Amino acid sequence: MHTRLRGTSLAALALAVVLTTACTKSREAPAATGTTGSTAGVRVSRIDMGRSLTADKMINDKTESFKPNDTIYASVLTEGAAATATLKARWTYQDGQAVTESTQTIAPTGDARTEFHISKPDGWPAGKYKLEVFLNDSSAATKDFEVQR
Repeated sequence: MHTRLRGTSLAALALAVVLTTACTKSREAPAATGTTGSTAGVRVSRIDMGRSLTADKMINDKTESFKPNDTIYASVLTEGAAATATLKARWTYQDGQAVTESTQTIAPTGDARTEFHISKPDGWPAGKYKLEVFLNDSSAATKDFEVQR
């Protein structure tokens, strides 16, 4: 009987250790994984578009409708901090055809803006376009816009 109690006590102790470890890990997991559109403490929170920028990379004249000869600016707002992160802007035409893609490395220490832009001296074809922003190769946000004659 004494042996059976010792075996039960050891099993109960082992179960307590497993449960304590599992509970500790589940509390730590959300901080490590972040939320959708985020990586290691930084996330894309908004994309603004327009025809010009202010000195601090904010859009001066927000619009989602452009003329064929406009330079199209995007201001990507990120929140949070990271020692390093990569933002990529992929611009596509209405049929999914790639217009261009560019990448910038950032090291935000709080809210920050990153600027991307495209221009075409002979004019953009009229139609619907999309900007997709990736954070460390994961899609983080999209913005639809249009070019009208």
